[in-house]
Amino acid sequence: MFQIIGILFVFGMVFGGFILSGGQMAPILHSAPYEMMMIGGAAVGALLIGNKGKTALGALTGLGKMMIGPKWKKKDYSDLLALLFTLTKTMKMKGVIALETHIENPKDSSIFANYPKILKDHFATDFICDTLRMMTMNLEDPYQVEDAMEKLLEKHHHEALEPAHALQNMADALPALGIVAAVLGIVKTMGAITEPPEYLGRMIGSALVGTFLGVFLAYGLVGPFGTRLQAVMDEEASFYKIIQTVLVAHLHGNAAQISVELGRGVVPTPSQPSFAELEDALSTIEAV
Repeated sequence: MFQIIGILFVFGMVFGGFILSGGQMAPILHSAPYEMMMIGGAAVGALLIGNKGKTALGALTGLGKMMIGPKWKKKDYSDLLALLFTLTKTMKMKGVIALETHIENPKDSSIFANYPKILKDHFATDFICDTLRMMTMNLEDPYQVEDAMEKLLEKHHHEALEPAHALQNMADALPALGIVAAVLGIVKTMGAITEPPEYLGRMIGSALVGTFLGVFLAYGLVGPFGTRLQAVMDEEASFYKIIQTVLVAHLHGNAAQISVELGRGVVPTPSQPSFAELEDALSTIEAV
């Protein structure tokens, strides 16, 4: 919602100020389609040249993610803590044998089945199961496990941020591509140098629209898009950091209740369940 308001505000302030100062929109509206074809087309082409297909597609479709925001909501964080509580409590009370059936085939697990959204996230599910699988193989040094998990998180987050970095690179290129469009406009104008001054003035004005659009798109839209997309991906990464926090706390010998409480502290503030809310959720699990 705030992103839509921001976009409207940018357009309103820039073009509203231009019109109120006596500017005419007709030359901009006339030139914009051709300039956008050159600038936007070149920007998209450069995006495709400089990135993997998946990264380029993620950058082009990032607008939707930027508007919707992080996919993990408050309930999802509570569900994750409840899932980790159940798994660590099962492991502590019944041993690793009781856990193996759940981590070897989570799709058929009665524990994971209670949290379908988490189960659909392949990285989250694999991250949990692979770490627990290491524990069942007697890798119980919390520092080694934490280091291994940290490397996985870094790799995953680096890959998740590639579309945002691609958008930022596009934003950096747009002013220069606007100059390219403007130079072509000047070349066109020089071909009509014998025309009257008023005609040449209109042509020069049209050429300058290219410079304007390049800078406007870079700093008013695409750059902020990239920044917002990176913020969304950073917030989503905290979901996986909770998994690391809880499982490492479990390896340090903490009770399941304490481990998930430490994980609760990593939850982003807007989505963080209170101590009482988490207590209620866990008491429901214990009663099952």
